[in-house]
Amino acid sequence: MLKQQATVFHKIAVTLDNATLFGAFMLAYYLRRTAGAVGELSDYIWLLLFVIPIWMVLLSRFNLYESLRLRSYSSVVWALFKVHAFGGIALAAVIFMLAPHNYSRILFVYFLLISFLLITAIKVIVKLLLGIIRRKGYNSRNILIIGTGQNALKICELIDSHDQWGLNNLGLIAAADDDLITDTQRYPIIGSINDVITICKERMVDEVVFARDKCNTCDLGSLFNDLHELGLTVRVVVEFMTPRRSKMQLSLFHGEIPMLTFNSISFNNGQLLAKRFMDFIGAVAGLCVLAVLLPFIALAIKLDSPGPIFFGQPRVRENGRRFICWKFRTMTVDAEEQKQKLMALNEMNGAMFKVKNDPRVTRVGRFLRKFSLDEFPQFWNVLHGEMSLVGTRPPTPDEVATYENWHRKRISIKPGITGLWQVSGRNTVQNFDDVVRLDLLYIETWTIWLDIRILLKTPLVVLSRQGAS
Repeated sequence: MLKQQATVFHKIAVTLDNATLFGAFMLAYYLRRTAGAVGELSDYIWLLLFVIPIWMVLLSRFNLYESLRLRSYSSVVWALFKVHAFGGIALAAVIFMLAPHNYSRILFVYFLLISFLLITAIKVIVKLLLGIIRRKGYNSRNILIIGTGQNALKICELIDSHDQWGLNNLGLIAAADDDLITDTQRYPIIGSINDVITICKERMVDEVVFARDKCNTCDLGSLFNDLHELGLTVRVVVEFMTPRRSKMQLSLFHGEIPMLTFNSISFNNGQLLAKRFMDFIGAVAGLCVLAVLLPFIALAIKLDSPGPIFFGQPRVRENGRRFICWKFRTMTVDAEEQKQKLMALNEMNGAMFKVKNDPRVTRVGRFLRKFSLDEFPQFWNVLHGEMSLVGTRPPTPDEVATYENWHRKRISIKPGITGLWQVSGRNTVQNFDDVVRLDLLYIETWTIWLDIRILLKTPLVVLSRQGAS
């Protein structure tokens, strides 16, 4: 189902299998050498030149890189047995043609046995761990299914029977001409097709699946575009018109149900893996700096005004998920109560609140904000996976409640400590729509190199205090 992640997992699996094959061969050689006379390693290692491509072809041929989490353990083991059986026959032919008398047959048998055991163990462990992770709710996707007929029922049953996929069925959406399934208690109907956009705003929806049995009587083009504006992934069981600027993919659900997938956000998966690695390294480095600064900042905050050192505020991340965003406290403890009195002084047009020389900000807080030192605790959010080093600004739930549809696409990705808006004038941008346009520009043109450029530019912006309040 989550085909956009398949490329990354495929590359990781291929690399791991190549390393395992090499390790299995080396282990087989040293086991044979300790058991009896055998020649130099250089006399045998050339066989790996044939092992690697043969095994890669066979592993792909038996679909061991495509849908491992959708297969039973027995089918995985049986497929790996066939890979080593056919691979062994192919290698035996190579040895017969190139080294019929000088190649150790025991070494060859050792390699096949060790390779089979190691690769099987790795595949089974990876499948088991991924299943456990998804059952615990990590890396899960919330699915809203439009339809109440047999197509919808089939998808619901597949999701229920494969909880290791990490898919959460939020419920079904009915249309006037839909055929109703019988088990509505098990799969509740939570609204009509006119309620889809409202439901997507109120609930943490990641994907919308069109699974209607009857779809020729209703023009869904406008609904597709509305979902695209929200930044959601859309999947369909039958052919529909592609929404503007969406990337379309044709795939099979569980190898059975054909679907078209429309991705309103199209990130390169290999670069996303690099982004997460960069986030991890940056978060660790940032927390090390925080550990050095913490005693001095904490003491300054305590001496300046009463209240806690840290300030945790609910913020919104991908598709409506909430988290606590941590900062050093820079305001008085009653800042939220005073906010309503200051609304008339708001300098931003739209769903953001900014006041120059905000009276709620303490003396130490003003210094921390000038150099963005108040945001250092957010490296904990980055390490925890709730934020990224670079992304969109994390809004408050109150701000999101006032968003127009096209604004919501900015919360379709992970928020960041810094971003395109922060290095493009920060608080000098006075119109919220301009902030959103910068965020959408970041989303639609994202590459890992854009993140790197923003990270390199951020210290210069901070030190020059460009747009700082």
